[in-house]
Amino acid sequence: MTLIGILFAVVLLAVQLGLYLGARKMIVDTIDHANGDIWIAAYGSNSFEQATILHGRERFAALSVPGVTAVEPVVASFAPWTRDDTSTTSVVVVGSDGTLPPWNVAEGSVSALSPDGVAVDRTYAETLGISGVGSVAEINGQRLRVDALTEGIRSFTTSPYIFMSLAKARELLSVPSDQATFYLVKVQPGVAVSGVKRALETKLPGTSIFTKAEFRQTNLDYWLFGTGAGVALLGGAVLGLIIGTVVVAQTLYSSTKDHLAEFATLRALGSSSFYIHKVILTQATVSAFLGYALGIAVSFAVAQASLHTPMPIMLTPQLAAMLLVVTVVMCAVSALSSIFKVTKIDPAMVFAR
Repeated sequence: MTLIGILFAVVLLAVQLGLYLGARKMIVDTIDHANGDIWIAAYGSNSFEQATILHGRERFAALSVPGVTAVEPVVASFAPWTRDDTSTTSVVVVGSDGTLPPWNVAEGSVSALSPDGVAVDRTYAETLGISGVGSVAEINGQRLRVDALTEGIRSFTTSPYIFMSLAKARELLSVPSDQATFYLVKVQPGVAVSGVKRALETKLPGTSIFTKAEFRQTNLDYWLFGTGAGVALLGGAVLGLIIGTVVVAQTLYSSTKDHLAEFATLRALGSSSFYIHKVILTQATVSAFLGYALGIAVSFAVAQASLHTPMPIMLTPQLAAMLLVVTVVMCAVSALSSIFKVTKIDPAMVFAR
């Protein structure tokens, strides 16, 4: 029962924290793969998917700032994807000319995208009603062809990313040719990004200027904590830790209670409290390692099964190591109730028996 309690706690902790790490990765993947040092967005923008269109003058104002080598436009917005069976689903159109290209290409070629070609991820093939490269669909009444399939590009909003050229994205979303959702600024090597950012803020009042790290954190704060999703995942992990600690404490306490006579005998033979406490803590530690081994094996199996789903579970070596430490501490804390019980044993009970 002790091992089952530990196994349950480890699996629940691993799954909840793995989902949290997976969610973080989905939220920031597009930002991490974008070729730019600074993001220019409409004022108040707090996520990649929900920013409004900029006027267009921002690009030329940014180019006039010393230290700026390029300012590339990116268009990103939700749009309806119509399948062959006429049903629709929401997608996120991402248009750029190499500034934010799709990565992890598994089939087809991004460099050879046709004017009406798009790249989508395999994970959403069933959702989008496509069978592979060459499949067709519609966005806002315009026919599109899937020219490339990626592997592992997922969206936290559950709306798949559809990558295409900047011109095609502007056409589909009715965005004027001189406007964009974001402008990605490339800073000259050796020039301080923070200094360029301050200059852009002076040049472009009424916009939001982020370094890549700042925009990354803004997206994480919005989706994980602004929506409550991150709190729910972390709350589940804490709940698993509490339940696991209680279950393990109860089983260790019951085990100790069943062997009070043996512990009393040790006391009667002159064993110190420290020695008896060490016996209980050793039992808890051994249980921790055995329960952890079983739990982490199950967790890795669950994570492996989730790899090709829209919500993958990420189990990193760092997370696995942290879970081992947490498991040992959890079992040590759980052993306290047994230690308190043994501390109160009267050695005379041995002779009474």
